[in-house]
Amino acid sequence: MGALSNLRVLDLTQVLAGPYCTMLLADMGADVVKIERPGGDLIRSNPPFVDDPEAEAYGGYFQSVNRGKKSIELNFGDENDRADFLSLVEEADVLVENYRAGTMEKYDLGYETLTEYNPDLIYSSIRGFGDPRTGETDRQGQPSFDLIAQALGGVMEITGQEDGPPTKVGPGIGDLFTAALNCVGILAAVNHRAQTGEGQYVDTGMYDSMISMTERAIYQQSYSGEAPTRQGNSHPTLFPYDAFETADGYAVIAAFNDRHWSDLCDVMDRPELADQYPTTADRLQNREPLRAELEAWAAERETDALVDALEGKVPAAPVQTTEEIFEDPHVHARDMLVPVEQPGSDTDVEIAGSAIKMSETEPRPRGRAPLLDEHREEILGEEAETTADD
Repeated sequence: MGALSNLRVLDLTQVLAGPYCTMLLADMGADVVKIERPGGDLIRSNPPFVDDPEAEAYGGYFQSVNRGKKSIELNFGDENDRADFLSLVEEADVLVENYRAGTMEKYDLGYETLTEYNPDLIYSSIRGFGDPRTGETDRQGQPSFDLIAQALGGVMEITGQEDGPPTKVGPGIGDLFTAALNCVGILAAVNHRAQTGEGQYVDTGMYDSMISMTERAIYQQSYSGEAPTRQGNSHPTLFPYDAFETADGYAVIAAFNDRHWSDLCDVMDRPELADQYPTTADRLQNREPLRAELEAWAAERETDALVDALEGKVPAAPVQTTEEIFEDPHVHARDMLVPVEQPGSDTDVEIAGSAIKMSETEPRPRGRAPLLDEHREEILGEEAETTADD
Protein backbone atom coordinates (compact mmCIF):
# COMPACT_ATOMS: atom_id res chain seq x y z
CA MET A 1 0.00 0.00 0.00
CA GLY A 2 1.45 3.34 -1.05
CA ALA A 3 1.22 6.60 0.84
CA LEU A 4 -1.05 8.00 -1.90
CA SER A 5 -3.14 4.88 -2.57
CA ASN A 6 -6.29 6.82 -1.66
CA LEU A 7 -5.83 9.22 -4.60
CA ARG A 8 -7.03 8.90 -8.19
CA VAL A 9 -5.10 11.12 -10.58
CA LEU A 10 -6.22 11.93 -14.12
CA ASP A 11 -3.04 12.39 -16.14
CA LEU A 12 -3.56 14.39 -19.33
CA THR A 13 0.16 15.03 -19.77
CA GLN A 14 2.62 13.98 -22.43
CA VAL A 15 6.34 14.00 -23.24
CA LEU A 16 8.41 14.56 -20.04
CA ALA A 17 7.51 17.22 -17.44
CA GLY A 18 3.92 16.15 -16.83
CA PRO A 19 4.53 12.39 -17.05
CA TYR A 20 7.47 12.65 -14.62
CA CYS A 21 5.26 14.49 -12.12
CA THR A 22 2.50 11.88 -12.32
CA MET A 23 5.13 9.10 -12.26
CA LEU A 24 6.22 10.37 -8.83
CA LEU A 25 2.59 10.16 -7.69
CA ALA A 26 2.19 6.66 -9.14
CA ASP A 27 5.39 5.46 -7.45
CA MET A 28 3.87 6.60 -4.13
CA GLY A 29 0.75 4.54 -4.79
CA ALA A 30 -1.67 6.91 -6.51
CA ASP A 31 -4.05 5.38 -9.07
CA VAL A 32 -2.87 7.30 -12.13
CA VAL A 33 -5.07 7.12 -15.22
CA LYS A 34 -3.22 8.36 -18.28
CA ILE A 35 -5.79 9.89 -20.64
CA GLU A 36 -4.17 9.91 -24.07
CA ARG A 37 -5.24 11.77 -27.15
CA PRO A 38 -5.99 9.76 -30.32
CA GLY A 39 -2.77 8.01 -31.29
CA GLY A 40 -1.34 8.29 -27.80
CA ASP A 41 1.47 10.22 -26.13
CA LEU A 42 3.90 11.72 -28.64
CA ILE A 43 6.86 9.89 -27.10
CA ARG A 44 5.49 6.35 -27.32
CA SER A 45 7.50 5.86 -30.52
CA ASN A 46 10.72 7.47 -29.28
CA PRO A 47 13.84 5.26 -29.03
CA PRO A 48 15.69 3.45 -27.63
CA PHE A 49 14.18 0.02 -28.21
CA VAL A 50 15.54 -3.35 -27.08
CA ASP A 51 15.28 -5.22 -30.37
CA ASP A 52 12.61 -4.29 -32.91
CA PRO A 53 10.79 -0.92 -32.94
CA GLU A 54 8.06 -2.48 -35.08
CA ALA A 55 7.31 -5.17 -32.49
CA GLU A 56 7.74 -3.22 -29.28
CA ALA A 57 4.82 -1.17 -27.97
CA TYR A 58 6.96 1.79 -26.94
CA GLY A 59 10.55 2.81 -26.31
CA GLY A 60 12.62 3.54 -23.23
CA TYR A 61 11.61 7.19 -23.04
CA PHE A 62 7.92 6.37 -22.58
CA GLN A 63 8.61 3.37 -20.34
CA SER A 64 10.75 5.32 -17.88
CA VAL A 65 8.22 8.03 -16.98
CA ASN A 66 4.91 6.21 -17.44
CA ARG A 67 5.56 3.06 -15.41
CA GLY A 68 2.76 1.95 -13.12
CA LYS A 69 0.00 3.96 -14.84
CA LYS A 70 -3.22 2.96 -16.60
CA SER A 71 -4.13 4.15 -20.10
CA ILE A 72 -7.30 5.09 -21.91
CA GLU A 73 -7.56 6.87 -25.26
CA LEU A 74 -10.08 9.74 -25.48
CA ASN A 75 -10.87 12.37 -28.09
CA PHE A 76 -12.19 15.54 -26.44
CA GLY A 77 -13.75 16.52 -29.75
CA ASP A 78 -16.02 13.48 -29.55
CA GLU A 79 -19.21 13.97 -27.51
CA ASN A 80 -19.20 10.46 -26.03
CA ASP A 81 -15.52 10.61 -25.10
CA ARG A 82 -16.03 14.02 -23.52
CA ALA A 83 -18.90 12.61 -21.43
CA ASP A 84 -16.70 9.70 -20.35
CA PHE A 85 -13.99 12.16 -19.34
CA LEU A 86 -16.39 14.24 -17.27
CA SER A 87 -17.63 11.13 -15.49
CA LEU A 88 -14.02 10.43 -14.48
CA VAL A 89 -13.54 14.02 -13.33
CA GLU A 90 -16.49 13.66 -10.95
CA GLU A 91 -14.68 10.91 -9.06
CA ALA A 92 -11.09 12.17 -9.37
CA ASP A 93 -8.91 13.74 -6.68
CA VAL A 94 -6.30 15.37 -8.91
CA LEU A 95 -6.02 16.31 -12.58
CA VAL A 96 -2.69 17.17 -14.20
CA GLU A 97 -2.21 18.58 -17.71
CA ASN A 98 0.68 20.22 -19.56
CA TYR A 99 -0.98 21.71 -22.62
CA ARG A 100 -0.45 25.30 -23.71
CA ALA A 101 -2.52 27.84 -21.79
CA GLY A 102 -6.06 27.91 -23.20
CA THR A 103 -6.06 24.42 -24.74
CA MET A 104 -8.47 22.85 -22.25
CA GLU A 105 -10.73 25.89 -22.51
CA LYS A 106 -11.15 25.22 -26.25
CA TYR A 107 -13.04 22.07 -25.30
CA ASP A 108 -14.85 23.80 -22.42
CA LEU A 109 -12.84 21.63 -20.03
CA GLY A 110 -10.92 24.32 -18.17
CA TYR A 111 -10.52 24.53 -14.40
CA GLU A 112 -13.69 26.55 -13.83
CA THR A 113 -15.82 24.12 -15.84
CA LEU A 114 -14.41 21.00 -14.22
CA THR A 115 -14.95 22.34 -10.70
CA GLU A 116 -18.67 22.52 -11.52
CA TYR A 117 -18.53 18.72 -11.84
CA ASN A 118 -16.18 18.26 -8.89
CA PRO A 119 -15.76 21.22 -6.49
CA ASP A 120 -13.07 19.35 -4.53
CA LEU A 121 -10.86 18.80 -7.58
CA ILE A 122 -7.19 19.74 -7.44
CA TYR A 123 -6.37 20.90 -10.96
CA SER A 124 -2.67 21.18 -11.76
CA SER A 125 -0.98 22.55 -14.85
CA ILE A 126 2.63 22.50 -16.02
CA ARG A 127 3.39 25.05 -18.73
CA GLY A 128 6.43 26.75 -20.14
CA PHE A 129 5.42 30.15 -18.81
CA GLY A 130 2.73 29.43 -16.24
CA ASP A 131 -0.99 30.11 -16.45
CA PRO A 132 -2.74 33.52 -16.62
CA ARG A 133 -4.72 32.59 -13.50
CA THR A 134 -1.59 32.92 -11.37
CA GLY A 135 0.12 35.77 -13.19
CA GLU A 136 -0.51 36.83 -16.78
CA THR A 137 2.41 37.56 -19.14
CA ASP A 138 2.88 38.01 -22.86
CA ARG A 139 4.88 34.74 -23.08
CA GLN A 140 1.92 32.51 -22.22
CA GLY A 141 0.71 30.44 -25.12
CA GLN A 142 4.22 30.18 -26.55
CA PRO A 143 5.64 26.65 -26.83
CA SER A 144 8.42 25.75 -24.44
CA PHE A 145 10.81 22.85 -24.05
CA ASP A 146 13.65 22.04 -21.68
CA LEU A 147 16.17 23.86 -23.88
CA ILE A 148 14.04 27.03 -23.92
CA ALA A 149 13.59 26.97 -20.13
CA GLN A 150 17.29 26.41 -19.49
CA ALA A 151 18.20 29.26 -21.83
CA LEU A 152 15.74 31.80 -20.42
CA GLY A 153 16.18 30.79 -16.77
CA GLY A 154 19.92 31.43 -16.65
CA VAL A 155 21.03 27.80 -16.43
CA MET A 156 22.92 27.77 -19.73
CA GLU A 157 24.69 31.06 -19.02
CA ILE A 158 26.32 29.64 -15.89
CA THR A 159 27.00 26.15 -17.30
CA GLY A 160 30.06 25.19 -19.33
CA GLN A 161 33.75 26.00 -19.48
CA GLU A 162 34.90 29.58 -18.99
CA ASP A 163 36.11 29.89 -22.59
CA GLY A 164 33.23 27.86 -24.04
CA PRO A 165 29.67 28.61 -25.12
CA PRO A 166 26.59 28.53 -22.88
CA THR A 167 25.83 24.84 -22.33
CA LYS A 168 22.65 22.89 -21.62
CA VAL A 169 22.71 20.64 -18.55
CA GLY A 170 22.57 17.02 -19.73
CA PRO A 171 19.33 15.80 -18.10
CA GLY A 172 16.15 17.70 -18.99
CA ILE A 173 16.10 19.68 -15.76
CA GLY A 174 13.73 22.27 -17.22
CA ASP A 175 11.17 19.46 -17.31
CA LEU A 176 12.28 17.37 -14.34
CA PHE A 177 12.71 20.10 -11.72
CA THR A 178 9.43 21.69 -12.81
CA ALA A 179 7.74 18.30 -12.45
CA ALA A 180 9.14 17.78 -8.97
CA LEU A 181 7.97 21.23 -7.85
CA ASN A 182 4.54 20.57 -9.33
CA CYS A 183 4.32 17.31 -7.41
CA VAL A 184 5.13 19.21 -4.20
CA GLY A 185 2.39 21.72 -5.01
CA ILE A 186 -0.14 18.95 -5.62
CA LEU A 187 0.65 17.26 -2.33
CA ALA A 188 0.39 20.59 -0.49
CA ALA A 189 -3.03 21.11 -2.09
CA VAL A 190 -4.10 17.61 -1.04
CA ASN A 191 -3.11 18.42 2.54
CA HIS A 192 -4.99 21.74 2.39
CA ARG A 193 -8.10 19.96 1.10
CA ALA A 194 -7.89 17.42 3.93
CA GLN A 195 -8.04 20.30 6.41
CA THR A 196 -10.58 22.55 4.68
CA GLY A 197 -12.43 20.48 2.08
CA GLU A 198 -11.35 22.97 -0.60
CA GLY A 199 -9.83 22.04 -3.94
CA GLN A 200 -7.63 24.52 -5.79
CA TYR A 201 -5.56 25.31 -8.87
CA VAL A 202 -1.84 24.45 -8.85
CA ASP A 203 0.40 26.02 -11.51
CA THR A 204 4.11 25.48 -12.17
CA GLY A 205 5.96 27.16 -15.04
CA MET A 206 9.23 25.88 -16.50
CA TYR A 207 10.78 29.35 -16.79
CA ASP A 208 9.82 30.11 -13.18
CA SER A 209 11.26 26.78 -12.03
CA MET A 210 14.63 27.40 -13.66
CA ILE A 211 14.88 30.78 -11.92
CA SER A 212 14.15 29.00 -8.65
CA MET A 213 16.84 26.40 -9.39
CA THR A 214 19.51 28.96 -10.28
CA GLU A 215 19.05 30.60 -6.85
CA ARG A 216 22.80 31.20 -6.48
CA ALA A 217 22.94 33.24 -9.68
CA ILE A 218 19.99 35.34 -8.54
CA TYR A 219 21.48 36.38 -5.22
CA GLN A 220 24.91 36.89 -6.79
CA GLN A 221 23.35 39.37 -9.22
CA SER A 222 21.47 41.10 -6.41
CA TYR A 223 24.36 41.31 -3.94
CA SER A 224 27.19 42.14 -6.36
CA GLY A 225 25.37 43.83 -9.24
CA GLU A 226 27.35 41.58 -11.61
CA ALA A 227 25.96 38.84 -13.82
CA PRO A 228 27.59 35.47 -12.97
CA THR A 229 28.76 33.42 -15.91
CA ARG A 230 30.46 30.12 -16.73
CA GLN A 231 33.41 28.84 -14.75
CA GLY A 232 33.56 25.16 -15.62
CA ASN A 233 33.26 22.72 -12.74
CA SER A 234 34.50 25.17 -10.12
CA HIS A 235 32.41 27.13 -7.61
CA PRO A 236 32.32 30.93 -7.26
CA THR A 237 32.69 30.97 -3.46
CA LEU A 238 34.31 27.60 -2.60
CA PHE A 239 37.76 26.16 -3.38
CA PRO A 240 38.78 23.48 -4.02
CA TYR A 241 35.41 22.32 -5.28
CA ASP A 242 36.12 21.05 -8.77
CA ALA A 243 36.77 18.17 -11.16
CA PHE A 244 40.37 17.16 -11.85
CA GLU A 245 41.74 15.01 -14.66
CA THR A 246 43.46 11.85 -13.48
CA ALA A 247 45.70 9.40 -15.32
CA ASP A 248 42.64 7.44 -16.49
CA GLY A 249 39.60 9.69 -16.08
CA TYR A 250 38.25 12.40 -13.80
CA ALA A 251 37.60 12.77 -10.08
CA VAL A 252 35.88 15.50 -8.09
CA ILE A 253 37.28 16.93 -4.86
CA ALA A 254 35.27 19.05 -2.41
CA ALA A 255 37.78 20.23 0.21
CA PHE A 256 36.58 23.78 0.74
CA ASN A 257 36.46 23.91 4.53
CA ASP A 258 39.65 24.38 6.57
CA ARG A 259 39.79 20.83 7.99
CA HIS A 260 39.26 19.14 4.64
CA TRP A 261 41.84 21.44 3.04
CA SER A 262 44.40 20.53 5.69
CA ASP A 263 43.67 16.80 5.25
CA LEU A 264 43.99 17.13 1.48
CA CYS A 265 47.37 18.81 1.81
CA ASP A 266 48.52 15.99 4.13
CA VAL A 267 47.48 13.33 1.59
CA MET A 268 49.30 15.29 -1.14
CA ASP A 269 52.34 15.48 1.16
CA ARG A 270 52.20 19.27 0.84
CA PRO A 271 51.57 20.48 4.43
CA GLU A 272 53.10 23.84 3.56
CA LEU A 273 50.08 24.64 1.38
CA ALA A 274 47.80 24.27 4.40
CA ASP A 275 50.03 26.67 6.33
CA GLN A 276 50.24 29.21 3.49
CA TYR A 277 46.53 29.23 2.65
CA PRO A 278 44.68 28.48 5.92
CA THR A 279 41.40 30.31 5.21
CA THR A 280 38.69 30.20 2.56
CA ALA A 281 39.52 33.76 1.52
CA ASP A 282 43.20 32.83 1.06
CA ARG A 283 42.33 29.89 -1.15
CA LEU A 284 39.83 31.82 -3.26
CA GLN A 285 42.30 34.64 -3.81
CA ASN A 286 44.94 32.14 -4.96
CA ARG A 287 42.71 29.60 -6.65
CA GLU A 288 44.62 29.51 -9.98
CA PRO A 289 48.07 28.56 -8.63
CA LEU A 290 46.44 26.14 -6.17
CA ARG A 291 44.40 24.60 -8.99
CA ALA A 292 47.64 24.01 -10.90
CA GLU A 293 49.08 22.19 -7.86
CA LEU A 294 46.03 19.96 -7.59
CA GLU A 295 45.94 19.29 -11.34
CA ALA A 296 49.58 18.16 -11.32
CA TRP A 297 48.99 15.88 -8.33
CA ALA A 298 45.82 14.32 -9.78
CA ALA A 299 47.34 13.75 -13.22
CA GLU A 300 49.90 11.33 -11.76
CA ARG A 301 47.27 9.09 -10.15
CA GLU A 302 44.57 6.79 -11.41
CA THR A 303 41.05 7.72 -10.38
CA ASP A 304 40.47 4.84 -7.97
CA ALA A 305 43.84 5.36 -6.27
CA LEU A 306 43.14 9.07 -5.82
CA VAL A 307 39.68 8.50 -4.37
CA ASP A 308 40.94 5.71 -2.10
CA ALA A 309 43.70 7.96 -0.74
CA LEU A 310 41.15 10.63 0.20
CA GLU A 311 38.39 8.33 1.43
CA GLY A 312 37.38 9.01 5.01
CA LYS A 313 39.28 12.29 5.06
CA VAL A 314 38.21 14.47 2.14
CA PRO A 315 34.95 14.34 0.10
CA ALA A 316 35.91 12.94 -3.30
CA ALA A 317 34.39 10.71 -5.95
CA PRO A 318 35.04 9.39 -9.44
CA VAL A 319 33.13 10.87 -12.36
CA GLN A 320 31.18 7.77 -13.35
CA THR A 321 29.77 6.56 -16.63
CA THR A 322 26.32 4.94 -16.67
CA GLU A 323 28.09 1.59 -17.18
CA GLU A 324 29.89 2.15 -13.87
CA ILE A 325 26.63 3.21 -12.21
CA PHE A 326 25.07 -0.13 -13.25
CA GLU A 327 28.01 -1.94 -11.58
CA ASP A 328 27.91 0.07 -8.32
CA PRO A 329 26.74 -2.09 -5.37
CA HIS A 330 25.31 1.03 -3.67
CA VAL A 331 22.89 1.52 -6.56
CA HIS A 332 21.58 -2.03 -6.25
CA ALA A 333 21.38 -1.92 -2.45
CA ARG A 334 19.23 1.21 -2.77
CA ASP A 335 16.92 -0.37 -5.41
CA MET A 336 17.75 2.37 -7.88
CA LEU A 337 17.64 0.03 -10.89
CA VAL A 338 14.30 -1.73 -11.32
CA PRO A 339 13.54 -4.42 -13.93
CA VAL A 340 10.25 -4.14 -15.82
CA GLU A 341 8.65 -5.95 -18.73
CA GLN A 342 9.15 -4.50 -22.21
CA PRO A 343 6.09 -5.39 -24.35
CA GLY A 344 7.14 -6.80 -27.70
CA SER A 345 10.51 -8.02 -26.42
CA ASP A 346 11.54 -11.17 -24.56
CA THR A 347 13.99 -9.12 -22.51
CA ASP A 348 13.20 -7.17 -19.36
CA VAL A 349 14.66 -3.67 -19.16
CA GLU A 350 15.87 -1.63 -16.21
CA ILE A 351 14.62 1.84 -15.33
CA ALA A 352 15.57 4.24 -12.56
CA GLY A 353 13.99 3.45 -9.19
CA SER A 354 12.44 5.94 -6.79
CA ALA A 355 14.85 8.19 -4.92
CA ILE A 356 12.16 8.78 -2.26
CA LYS A 357 12.56 6.20 0.51
CA MET A 358 9.93 5.71 3.24
CA SER A 359 9.91 3.23 6.11
CA GLU A 360 6.22 2.27 5.99
CA THR A 361 4.96 3.09 2.48
CA GLU A 362 7.93 2.54 0.24
CA PRO A 363 7.60 4.31 -3.14
CA ARG A 364 8.51 2.09 -6.09
CA PRO A 365 7.79 1.66 -9.78
CA ARG A 366 4.57 -0.37 -9.86
CA GLY A 367 4.99 -2.28 -13.09
CA ARG A 368 5.66 -1.41 -16.71
CA ALA A 369 4.19 1.48 -18.68
CA PRO A 370 0.73 0.79 -20.17
CA LEU A 371 -0.22 -0.11 -23.71
CA LEU A 372 -2.34 2.53 -25.40
CA ASP A 373 -5.97 2.23 -24.19
CA GLU A 374 -5.06 -0.91 -22.25
CA HIS A 375 -7.34 -0.15 -19.30
CA ARG A 376 -10.50 1.11 -21.02
CA GLU A 377 -12.75 -1.65 -19.72
CA GLU A 378 -11.36 -1.45 -16.19
CA ILE A 379 -11.78 2.33 -16.00
CA LEU A 380 -14.98 2.95 -17.94
CA GLY A 381 -16.69 -0.39 -17.30
CA GLU A 382 -18.81 -2.73 -19.42
CA GLU A 383 -20.62 0.11 -21.17
CA ALA A 384 -17.31 1.38 -22.53
CA GLU A 385 -16.43 -2.09 -23.80
CA THR A 386 -19.75 -2.28 -25.64
CA THR A 387 -19.26 1.18 -27.11
CA ALA A 388 -15.76 0.29 -28.26
CA ASP A 389 -17.06 -2.92 -29.90
CA ASP A 390 -19.84 -0.97 -31.65
